[in-house]
Amino acid sequence: MASSVSGPTPPGLPPLPPGHGDYYTETQWTVLMSLLDATIPSITAVSNKKDDKTQLGLADAEFKEIVTNAQASVVKKPAVEDITAYLAERASDDPAFCCAMRRTLSTVPASARNQLGAVLYALSTRPGSLLLTGYATPIQDQPLHIRESILRSWATSWFGTPRVLFKTFTVIAKVIWLQTSPLFRTVTGFPDVPVNWNPGRTEGFGFLQFDTSVNEPATVETDVVIIGSGCGGGVCAKVLAEAGHRVLVVEKGYYFDPSQLPMPRDQGGFHLFENNGFVNSVDSSINVVAGSCWGGGGSINWSVSLQTQGYVRKEWSEQHGLPFFESGEYQTCLDRVCEFMGVVGGDDVRQSYRGQKLLDGSRKLGYAAQVCPQNSGGKEHWCGHCHLGCASAEKQGPAVSWLPAAAKRGATFMEGFSADRILWDESESSLSWFGFGGNNNKRRAVGVEGTWTARDTKGGVTGEQKTRKVIIKAKKVIVAAGTLNSPLILQKSGLNSRHIGRNLYLHPVNFLGAYYEDDVKPWEGGIITSVCTAFENLDGQGHGVKLEGTCMLPYAILTQLPWRGALAYKLACLRYRHLNAWISLARDRDTGRVYADPITGKPSIEYTVSPFDAAHILEGLIALAKIAYVSEQPASEEDYDKGVKDPLFESWLKTLRERGNAPPYPPYTSAHQMGTCRMSSTPENGVVDPKGKVWGTEGLYVADASVFPSASGVNPMITNMAIADWIARGVVGEFGKKI
Repeated sequence: MASSVSGPTPPGLPPLPPGHGDYYTETQWTVLMSLLDATIPSITAVSNKKDDKTQLGLADAEFKEIVTNAQASVVKKPAVEDITAYLAERASDDPAFCCAMRRTLSTVPASARNQLGAVLYALSTRPGSLLLTGYATPIQDQPLHIRESILRSWATSWFGTPRVLFKTFTVIAKVIWLQTSPLFRTVTGFPDVPVNWNPGRTEGFGFLQFDTSVNEPATVETDVVIIGSGCGGGVCAKVLAEAGHRVLVVEKGYYFDPSQLPMPRDQGGFHLFENNGFVNSVDSSINVVAGSCWGGGGSINWSVSLQTQGYVRKEWSEQHGLPFFESGEYQTCLDRVCEFMGVVGGDDVRQSYRGQKLLDGSRKLGYAAQVCPQNSGGKEHWCGHCHLGCASAEKQGPAVSWLPAAAKRGATFMEGFSADRILWDESESSLSWFGFGGNNNKRRAVGVEGTWTARDTKGGVTGEQKTRKVIIKAKKVIVAAGTLNSPLILQKSGLNSRHIGRNLYLHPVNFLGAYYEDDVKPWEGGIITSVCTAFENLDGQGHGVKLEGTCMLPYAILTQLPWRGALAYKLACLRYRHLNAWISLARDRDTGRVYADPITGKPSIEYTVSPFDAAHILEGLIALAKIAYVSEQPASEEDYDKGVKDPLFESWLKTLRERGNAPPYPPYTSAHQMGTCRMSSTPENGVVDPKGKVWGTEGLYVADASVFPSASGVNPMITNMAIADWIARGVVGEFGKKI
């Protein structure tokens, strides 16, 4: 049925808490805004310039030429007046920008925020400014062009701290400006809502409710409680519910129906992602993006449905002692989850512009490449906005497929529930600590304790929300809270294996972009529709890179564009509708760890891309550059490699290789997290056994990507689901039932 509504009705944002900016002084805020304004400043003709502190002035003739050339550089030509206003826009003049900036900083861990505050204070003083900028004048008192030059000098500094400062200030400015600027949308034509927006069906999950006026904890009983509603938890819920067991799925996030999707970037970050979409490593070298809503990562991922490859399955079988992964039974699990979601591939996948360019360039260069299957239920799913929620409900993520199927078989659900700890059978565990008790001294999980946060009085999540403690009694507990949170739950519950939280794999990526003369409209089409696999085994041990398209929403991709100056950056963004971009995604060999922030309890990440993995990513970037280059060569050219050997292009490639991609300066991102509760053949080598049961326990399982023995090397959704299917069927067997 067609919708009579012209667009989504997103949930909104809660007001900023009282005193939200008290962690900085007025001077520190002034310094911060002076640097953000240097990143996204007002640029105008000298004749219209007001002062040196708020505007960059160009000679009138030069400014007119820039505007004329900018208009000529795009197919859909904005009016001269709009381009002039766009260049003259100053980020800090927009209240929405200032509010979003403060909201973003409120999500930053206090320790990192305090470190930034110390830098802001130092920059406001003569000694600190001299040390960090080379000028004795405090940075907020400098004219705008000097502040801009300081940022550029930080970018190329020999020292790590200035490079981190450059990255911090420019990324904050770029992300928030792109999500709030109406003039950016005017000159580029970017729509926040997909063309022909039409919301899919709203699912009725009937979430459990509790009386928040009562002080004592509420109690719920079930056979199986599943912590997390993502790709692992959703599959487990369906399998166990269909086997006839009472199943309760709990999730700290909330359900948003298709009529609320996709959300604007600021609301999507707040409601759909872990920590507002900004989970930075401790050294700020990589940003991790993880789902935190009903359906988990499956609600905000990009539909790619690649099965675990043979060489990875062989590694997990032989090197990790897990023969299941080379068995026909595992293949059955892979096929079963793909069939349920209606995964389509081959000619049934309509290629996006960038997807087709990747296939064409790879073919011309002799690189192996293929179409990426999609979990679109057999539909075309021509939508580039799924990163902020899939309005069509064609993407068969957990909230659309697995969880509704579980509901039909009697599963119950709780949103807004944060798991505090696993509950243990005290009558057994108290003895086992002293070497007595049954079950080989294993602790038996009997439930979960946590805090439920109700929706507000209007049924939303932006007003005052009340809480109540809830105790869930269960025969089995499945932790499927994701790679960042599952290990933290185990640790908070008293488990102390040295492997919990370690062995973190991230599939780190760098980006490569190319502008085309065509009207690309990069926000349209499937996000990833093809993949080049020619470089996936660069070391002969299964480590290398895959080359794929990427999310082209402006806040996802234009923030990755290099900032070499305010004017150059604004002009690059103006040509957004002509931009294609791809990622070089590493199957990382070297790992990091996740642990609880000692103040907030949220996930903190220690991970720096190693020289080994960075070198592979760089090879992928060079290959992507060649692919982009030859994809524009005439079809009649017989030797496409001659095009690659153009002297100017070869010189550019040489410069790229020489500059390299050593962290922390290049923008590294991760949308895949794996391995922090890894599966192993013995307790000495991992956290869970070959059937997903936590070593040293009874009744406790982990079923998400955290159990991967190493990086999957492909987008992990299907691998995650297949393993969860296997683990859930094993739990059914332990109940004494056949499935």
